[in-house]
Amino acid sequence: MLELILLSLGLSCATGVLSLVASKARAASKTIACVGGMGAAALSFAGGIGALFQTATYASWIGPMPFTNFTLLLNPLAGLLIAVIAALAFVAWLYGLSYFDEYYEAGIGVIGFFMNLFIASMNLVILADNAFWFLVFFELMSLTSYVLVIIDRTEASLKGGFLYLIMAHIGFLMIACSFFAMASATGSLEFEAFRTHAFAPGIATLAFFGFGAKAGMVPFHSWLPQAHPAAPSNVSALMSGGMIKIGIFGICKVCFDLLGAAGGEVGWGVLVIVIGAVSSVLGVVYALGEHDLKSLLAYHSVENIGIILLGVGVGIYGWAADLPWLAAIGLLAGLYHLVNHAMFKGLLFLTAGEVLHATGTVRMDLLGGLQQRMPLVGAAFGIGAVSIACFPPFNGFAGEFVLALSLLDGSSLPGVEQQLGLLMALVVLGLVSGLAAATYAKAYGITFLGVPRSRCVEEAHRPRPRDLWPLAIPAFLCVAGGLASGHCFRWLISTVNAPLPDPAAGQQVMLRVADMLGTVSLVGMVLLALCQWSVFLSGSADESLWGLLLIPVATRACAGLAVLKLRPMGTSQYAAMGRHGGYAAALAVLGYSTQEVQMALKGVDVENLPLEEIIRQSLKKMVK
Repeated sequence: MLELILLSLGLSCATGVLSLVASKARAASKTIACVGGMGAAALSFAGGIGALFQTATYASWIGPMPFTNFTLLLNPLAGLLIAVIAALAFVAWLYGLSYFDEYYEAGIGVIGFFMNLFIASMNLVILADNAFWFLVFFELMSLTSYVLVIIDRTEASLKGGFLYLIMAHIGFLMIACSFFAMASATGSLEFEAFRTHAFAPGIATLAFFGFGAKAGMVPFHSWLPQAHPAAPSNVSALMSGGMIKIGIFGICKVCFDLLGAAGGEVGWGVLVIVIGAVSSVLGVVYALGEHDLKSLLAYHSVENIGIILLGVGVGIYGWAADLPWLAAIGLLAGLYHLVNHAMFKGLLFLTAGEVLHATGTVRMDLLGGLQQRMPLVGAAFGIGAVSIACFPPFNGFAGEFVLALSLLDGSSLPGVEQQLGLLMALVVLGLVSGLAAATYAKAYGITFLGVPRSRCVEEAHRPRPRDLWPLAIPAFLCVAGGLASGHCFRWLISTVNAPLPDPAAGQQVMLRVADMLGTVSLVGMVLLALCQWSVFLSGSADESLWGLLLIPVATRACAGLAVLKLRPMGTSQYAAMGRHGGYAAALAVLGYSTQEVQMALKGVDVENLPLEEIIRQSLKKMVK
């Protein structure tokens, strides 16, 4: 699989150079860049997916100097990040076939060259297993993305690009200092030498803030709402859906991999959870007050990075506290939300690009009524909105539900402080989910519903059919990722096994949670289908609109309440029931108390009866 990824890197570099050489023939340059980029993305996606089901692969070439040995490592965690970036890159290049027509004057050859180099540098950062080359490719990733941010050369893009460059180099310096401290202690820049040495805990803290600056966590978040709106929309999708995840990858790599010999520190997990909670709350609050659609999406990247950090923090805490099942579920929840966020945030940025292309603005107070003029774009934005707001049965709900399950067992931890900490994180998760739902109800309603508020909407042109295909791919993945969440969860288990020192201890719990998740998603899908069908039968357009908006909100609210109601029974007891435990959890999601769930299942042979018969017998008891 490493060979496929290396081939994709070579194709990206060759495509970028050819696009630059042919820049005077604008149409040819665009076609070379986009088609070649799609081919490279397909190769790296195949290699990344294949790496999920294989053991780690090493490759090393001797460099001209002792510290420049070119060492690469492809393990399941690296394969996951490469596959996510490749999927986004394919959609971004496909989108560029029509979207880049607007950038002929800016220099299509320059865009093709730097965008190919940007994607290749992200993959090389993930693969590098030598500190020198890691820093080289990390800097290359920052510089190439900076050029793409300022490609319009407007005042806003130059200002946003400058701020991004400053924050990127602050993070780079902190990462470099942590790596050089490790190299000073081991006498080598090879990561393999770092893995066998016990370092001081302060090194992890320095690296965490360095990678956190790239991820856009608070207090290093200010560049996101400046840089993302300034970049071309498909570049914004790549940066928000892919590049900031390099920061999450770096945090996991340093804590679980490079510093694994020293063992985890509980303080690391607490720090990550606190920063994640603060980032998620502030990100969604800032987004709620935004009137620029792309800035709103950028602030929500801060929020979702915070949610991912909550999962990673729980994973670090469980690892340090010798709670392997908690480490496995927490880390897997964070990584699953990482994948889901890449899909729905990529979709939302691309739909924002279509709005900008059709109207010339993304100021929501100037829009309105676009659903009638751009119905498919509005539908795609709606799918992305309900996914990012974590409504079942879409993909965003699945990752957040598993994260809630990992936080549920705070009561089983030793010490009041630990119990209170995880339960407070659970409250933050519920608060953020509610505010996210409000934010996207506002964004969708103001942008697509109502009547036009300006001439730019009245004069908006309808998108061409070829403009809509790039939206269909992430929209499908948002739906499929929710309906098939149990299977997706199983596929990601190998990525958790890679960084954790004792993966077998949490394996059984992860498999049982996967069964539970599949059942909960299925129940959510059936409920939404039945409710929306009843609204459709009402025959009133106004009732249908409000019903469609209120039903997912009510369902999501019930899921939040269920988190608290599941607490007395405990996550492990539900997980021990396998797929039937998923049905029990689904009943709690619908608002039934723990006592009602236990009474409904009392006397039912959950071990031997099929799921359909369990549902029939338990519902019969509840009706009585």
